[in-house]
Amino acid sequence: MNMMWACLLLSGGVVILWKSADWLVDGAVGLAKLFGVSPLIIGLTIVAMGTSAPEVAASIAAAVRGVGNVAIGNVYGSNIANLALVGGLAALIRPIRVQLRTLSGEMPVMIAVALLLWPVLADGGLSRPEGIILLSIFAGLIVLTIFTSHREPEALQCEATSGKKDVKRSVLFVIVGLAGLALGADMAVRGAVFIGERVGLSKAVIGLTIVAIGTSLPELVTCVVAAIKGQHDISIGNLVGSNIFNTLLVVGTAGVVRPFGEIASRLAGGVDYWTMIAVSGVFVLLAAIGRRVGRAGGILLLLGYIGYMVYLLVYTAGV
Repeated sequence: MNMMWACLLLSGGVVILWKSADWLVDGAVGLAKLFGVSPLIIGLTIVAMGTSAPEVAASIAAAVRGVGNVAIGNVYGSNIANLALVGGLAALIRPIRVQLRTLSGEMPVMIAVALLLWPVLADGGLSRPEGIILLSIFAGLIVLTIFTSHREPEALQCEATSGKKDVKRSVLFVIVGLAGLALGADMAVRGAVFIGERVGLSKAVIGLTIVAIGTSLPELVTCVVAAIKGQHDISIGNLVGSNIFNTLLVVGTAGVVRPFGEIASRLAGGVDYWTMIAVSGVFVLLAAIGRRVGRAGGILLLLGYIGYMVYLLVYTAGV
């Protein structure tokens, strides 16, 4: 492979990821509406699952190829990008209102599962049993979220739709979206790793920057569109839900598919791990002030993300 083909693979993979995730979200939301699920629950589950699918596919592809640092770096980088880059841009477009249940429920869960990775990765590796534990916690949270959604009057806000044509269309979008994500993720990982190595970046930094930003594009597009339309629940649900999905589903699946060791210290409880925790804490704090993330908060998040990118690419590129 040469640099031109690597660039084509990366750019083509990101485009396929982006469009496939778009189809997957459209199809999944269409099916979800059949059950009359609320916008917040759709954001926390269906939309979050759809927009996190690139991270799942990219991290699995990286794990299969034996580059665990790319897989874990992708998760950290995506979580940071979701809250600082995507959340910051969405708040700039229109301040994001946050429900009390999200502040007292899903946001603390987001931070709690992120803190859970500290003891899991402290030994510098990820075993299959640890991956299974993470996936079990993820499954329990999904069941709990679905159970509580049926007890909320808000769930009636979404109108149920019917019709065989709509169902077939939604199912087709889901299938094509999943297939496209698998293809796009493999292309993006191949291209990104080759380019990053050629310019002297470490695998950890490749995962934290190139792959993470590429696979966060679905969250970016979804949240920007939701912000423009004033769909605050979809936007905040997507951000928080995606980070929970990334932490539990992506890391857990990567560990089950192919356990790996020798995770870089910066990822196993080092600076990048605590950067993810700090960004999560700042985002929750901003949301708690007036139960919304305003434009000033959006600017703060974006400046923080720019500073982190400068730190990665200038000071620790080869580490």
